[in-house]
Amino acid sequence: MEDDVYKTLEMLNITYDRFTHPAMNTIEELNKYNVGNDDIVHCKNLFLRNSKGDKHYLVLIEPDKRADTRGLARQIKSTRLSFASPERLEKYLGLDPGSVSPFGLINDKNKDVEVLIDRDLDTRQKITFHPNVNTASVTISYEDFQKYIRWCGNKIMYVDVG
Repeated sequence: MEDDVYKTLEMLNITYDRFTHPAMNTIEELNKYNVGNDDIVHCKNLFLRNSKGDKHYLVLIEPDKRADTRGLARQIKSTRLSFASPERLEKYLGLDPGSVSPFGLINDKNKDVEVLIDRDLDTRQKITFHPNVNTASVTISYEDFQKYIRWCGNKIMYVDVG
């Protein structure tokens, strides 16, 4: 699972920095560990579903923002959004809670998950995600992240997160 991330990045000629750390399930825990610097942002990653449960969204936002699910639902013209269950996370992205990451899209063979990206992330030089496990983090340039996310082939929408 983690190795698939590195193989994919290498296949796409994406340079990355990897660092290990104790298991971290939240942005708050990562911030306490004080990994990175001002040029690097550890994205907050949320896995949501609509009220019918027939659409799933991976939401990537700035770490200090709160996701306004009502506002997001309005922007994407969806029914009410809520957190998806661990079972859905496993089914669609092959991930466990605490390791939600866009690298899980490698496992989304049917391209069922839509990706919602906070527009403010494009001001960052580098961004960091878990490589499908929460005991490591991988930093790539925002430009390379865009390359990776296009390669995945999932539907992408840029959103304004308040």
